[in-house]
Amino acid sequence: MATESAIDQEPQISEAELQEIGSRIKSFRQIRGWTLDLLASRAKLSKSYISRLEDGDRRPSIAALLSLSHALGVSLSVLLSDDSAARSIRVVKGEDSPTMQGNGLIYQVHSGGISGAAMQPLRITISAARKSEELYRHDGEEWLYVLSGHLGVTIGETTHRLEPGDSIYFDATIGHRLSAEDGKDVEAILVASVAPKSLLSSYL
Repeated sequence: MATESAIDQEPQISEAELQEIGSRIKSFRQIRGWTLDLLASRAKLSKSYISRLEDGDRRPSIAALLSLSHALGVSLSVLLSDDSAARSIRVVKGEDSPTMQGNGLIYQVHSGGISGAAMQPLRITISAARKSEELYRHDGEEWLYVLSGHLGVTIGETTHRLEPGDSIYFDATIGHRLSAEDGKDVEAILVASVAPKSLLSSYL
């Protein structure tokens, strides 16, 4: 049995893996017959940003990947992996969940490649060295549960301080940011959900 979980290890994302993720995004877009402009509009991301992702020249943030998975109608794990088996039940072993990194966050996707999954569960590590001031937003809702450390969750103009065992639920269309406080890394479980129809209706 491994003494160190994948989330604790240094993330290993090669240029080849970034190229594969970019190719997968491009493939899903082309299968649907969508232009870059159309995907950019549906995902609420810039055309140039998506173009760089498809070329493997940009390391994607979690928020960007969630926006793209929602827009393309696939689960986050399907977007990140060739394993696209559509199963309603999937057990994911810790060592089978690849560790990724984007915008200072280290994360593992735990939806197990279920196509069209309504929930996107992630285990994330927020580095104490991360100093991002950018607010992220995407369709849907988020639930966070703190495993260790002290987490600052800024939603709009308000920052909430969470300790181990605390959780927070919020509308992810509101600008939000995660930060590790007290100089220590934070580990947390993040579950993002596909936006309900009532929430999406205002964007259609």
